[in-house]
Amino acid sequence: MSVTVCLGSQFGDEGKGKLVDILANNANLCCRAQGGNNAGHTIVANGKTFDFHILPSGLINPKCINLVGSGCVVHVPSFFKELEALEKHGLNTTERIFISDRAHVVFDLHQLVDGLEEAELANSFIGTTRKGIGPTYSTKMTRSGVRIADIFDPEIFESKLRRLAHGFQRRFGELLKYDLEAEISRYKNYREKLVPYVIDQIPMLNSAKEQKMDILVEGANAIMLDIDYGTYPFVTSSNTGLGGVLTGLNLGWRSIKEVIGVVKAYTTRVGSGPFPSEQLNEIGDKLQGVGQEVGVTTGRKRRCGWLDLVIIKYSHDVNDYTSLNLTKLDVLDDFEEIKVATGYSFQGQKLESFPANPETLAKVDVTYETLPGWKIPTTGAKYFYDLPVNARKYVEFIEKAVGVKIRWIGVGPGRENMISR
Repeated sequence: MSVTVCLGSQFGDEGKGKLVDILANNANLCCRAQGGNNAGHTIVANGKTFDFHILPSGLINPKCINLVGSGCVVHVPSFFKELEALEKHGLNTTERIFISDRAHVVFDLHQLVDGLEEAELANSFIGTTRKGIGPTYSTKMTRSGVRIADIFDPEIFESKLRRLAHGFQRRFGELLKYDLEAEISRYKNYREKLVPYVIDQIPMLNSAKEQKMDILVEGANAIMLDIDYGTYPFVTSSNTGLGGVLTGLNLGWRSIKEVIGVVKAYTTRVGSGPFPSEQLNEIGDKLQGVGQEVGVTTGRKRRCGWLDLVIIKYSHDVNDYTSLNLTKLDVLDDFEEIKVATGYSFQGQKLESFPANPETLAKVDVTYETLPGWKIPTTGAKYFYDLPVNARKYVEFIEKAVGVKIRWIGVGPGRENMISR
């Protein structure tokens, strides 16, 4: 048995889904360890485009079992809506998707609270997806949350949800327009519908290990949005790195053989927060347009900038990657020159590590190295040496700076547009 972990190394939206889709062809089990339907993975396969949010991307492989793990938070209506959308695309998900009974429930209540909390922050808003993820993890940590297992005991379920609603009602008063009885009523229908999907993941994963299954873990969001290591407070509410994998899934550290960091060939970010290499000019506009940088979950345009190797090296320090997947190299095909952020300084002093303070990060001076562009399409490339010389030099420059081999290079949206080295 071996476990391969695929993680985002920037601010999310690196294109993790495509690599997961490719690797899932050889996986018996694909798992999500954390996050909720605030994630967004787009996969183009067999001429069809699939959007994933809470569901693992391994569902594309008809032989792969998929698990939404204990560290996740689940909005049940969205879970079923996403399943229905995949089935309309011809995907058969029967007996291939399961939810841990220890995962926490995202209620419509949490989503309403998410919006109210963002409004409270005014100009300091986080820029959340307003999917209720933060409030759900908050109630989890204050031990007032509701878990998937609770849904199947009507008395306990209603008692916990009423207590939760009462607490938020006291806080927000008339601002909270929430129909508690309607939500309770909806879960009377979901209770029976959920039965085939809910399992105890502990024996499931133990059995997978005993059978020496190949297991793939799909990270959601990315390390710069990690609650501990990201650009706090402009982060999500879970551990998006390797630590979240170990707590969200009972796989054990000895099982993990590979940790793959997915790196977009430039940098994007959705929502608020510091972004040192952001280009608020025609460069940023060109990256946004050519890269079609619009959030899968939010529909918001992504902020765009040059690749930031300070972030990638810091990401490697936290997650200890065994290899990298460089994505969307083709977006840089039409640039005369390409800049790469290689260092930060603050008030004239070079910074030796990535700063924890967001105010400092917002004011750093960025050192760039300029590399020549290649002005040749890369999308048709099948092998590394099919790439233009300057494109290969760009890849090798990143490898040398980070100290980790780039094993996969994405040069287009389809499955076939991935170079393996």
